[in-house]
Amino acid sequence: MRAGLVVDRAGATTTTHTVVSSPLGPVVLVAEDGMLSRVLLPDTRRAPELELFGERTDEGLQDAARQLAEYFAGERTVFDLPLHQVGSPFQLRVWAGLVTIPFGETRTYGQLAAQLGLDPRTTSRAVGSANGSNPLAIVVPCHRVIGADGTLTGYAAGVERKRFLLDLEGTRLF
Repeated sequence: MRAGLVVDRAGATTTTHTVVSSPLGPVVLVAEDGMLSRVLLPDTRRAPELELFGERTDEGLQDAARQLAEYFAGERTVFDLPLHQVGSPFQLRVWAGLVTIPFGETRTYGQLAAQLGLDPRTTSRAVGSANGSNPLAIVVPCHRVIGADGTLTGYAAGVERKRFLLDLEGTRLF
């Protein structure tokens, strides 16, 4: 099953986290009731308050850590994890669209809006906002969405990390 296809909108009762090494620096993986709910890339502005993410344990996060390591090693192009995604119906719709963007490819905000059956002229910014609030970096590949002119627009973890991820995937920008 592709990432993003298992969605639980109910409130979680147990939250745990772990920290894994990556070429980008330490990545925090958070699970709610055993389902991956956040992938937090290093933030140069501030470190996450890990105590907000429950007990630190590898229990239940080994598969997510393994798949992320495989991705960084160039051995994985699609994630197969149960996800706990919480967002508005519009955000969930945009995030579901993100997982359809193939490894090594990009879409503009307007292209993603059109793919979702929306008018790109009036919804590109809303799509961009939903993309920017994606809590599952890499697994739900928000880094694959770029500006209409092919530029790398904002990325919560920094545009240099977005470029790294696109380069890792062998993405050719137009």
